Amino acid sequence: MKKITADWVFPVSTTPIREGVITLDDSGKILQIDTRDQHRDEDLEIHKGVLIPGFVNTHCHLELSHMKGKVATGTTLIPFITNVVQKREATEEIIQNAIQIADKEMQKNGIVAVGDISNQPDTFDRKSRSNIRYYNFIEMFDFLQDGDAQKTYDQYRAVYDALALAEKHQKTCVPHAPYSVSETLFRLINEANTGTQKTVSIHNQETLPENELFEHGTGGFVDFYGGFGISLEAFEPNHKTAIHYALEHLDPSHRTLFVHNTLTTRADIEAAQAWSPHVYWATCPNANLYIENRLPNYQAFLDTNARMTIGTDSLTSNWQLSILEEMRTILRFQSYVDFETVLRWATLNGAQALGFEADLGSLEVGKVPGINLLNINDSFELNDETDITVVA
Repeated sequence: MKKITADWVFPVSTTPIREGVITLDDSGKILQIDTRDQHRDEDLEIHKGVLIPGFVNTHCHLELSHMKGKVATGTTLIPFITNVVQKREATEEIIQNAIQIADKEMQKNGIVAVGDISNQPDTFDRKSRSNIRYYNFIEMFDFLQDGDAQKTYDQYRAVYDALALAEKHQKTCVPHAPYSVSETLFRLINEANTGTQKTVSIHNQETLPENELFEHGTGGFVDFYGGFGISLEAFEPNHKTAIHYALEHLDPSHRTLFVHNTLTTRADIEAAQAWSPHVYWATCPNANLYIENRLPNYQAFLDTNARMTIGTDSLTSNWQLSILEEMRTILRFQSYVDFETVLRWATLNGAQALGFEADLGSLEVGKVPGINLLNINDSFELNDETDITVVA
């Protein structure tokens, strides 16, 4: 057995414990949580700081890790997507090496589970050998072309079928974004996800032209598609914000993870949460700053009791893969959010969004959540000196 203690233990599911002690077996399963006065100091591994559960990264594109530094910051989303399409190609050796380094980086940064977007099978070998638990989102898009939906579905279904899962991992077919998935492709994805409840991820309201397309049928996406020879003549705007198109075509019985939500309003949040009780919201603050140089209005999510989670996005749109850095960014730029709230976003809410809460996300007896140490004081303020150590 191993007994770990620090100035504070944050179980997340319950109130913080002053000088808490976590007793683990050799597999990392929590056997007991109590306080230091019930143990001899010589039996304890004693730390300064705060013990927290392992982080859950609910949105990543591990397969794009080789693109670190290749796309300029601050371009807004449409030029960013164009750059990704133009610069994505690389040798297999470069791609695989970058995937391995990124997976190791996340482990070093205390991340125990990842919701990862896959358009190709490039990451599958690494995931089969990783200590991280992955929820694999096999992402599909047909650029709103109903006539291409079946061909597109068949193409990505082959990627889905190629992923042989270890027991701890999961996989789901998912739509890319409202502006890139036709009604027919939505239907095919829903049909693929029948059976037990799953998690479905979708990019949502990252940029102004996304809402403009659905509200007015105009804007940057019309020109973007035209540049690739794709016509939107058959597209009919519904005169609502983009999320409403997604709500019309997603399956409300699944856990639905809306990602980015940079322009999502309180009215949008309330509409989604009225549509389904299984809605979660992934924020990727550093990616939002990298691409659009703006952050969501977190107050709208707090006011509606929205279940927020945190993602890193990919190294194409971020400087690192660190949930701690995402937390630091939120608290730096929108300081009305407090440490305990953002910690829950980074751990238990994320585990629940991916359906991993039986094992991960909080410090509870019977779980194997991983344990991270943050070197912060009793004020619980993250600053530039705050770092993370994986202790279990």
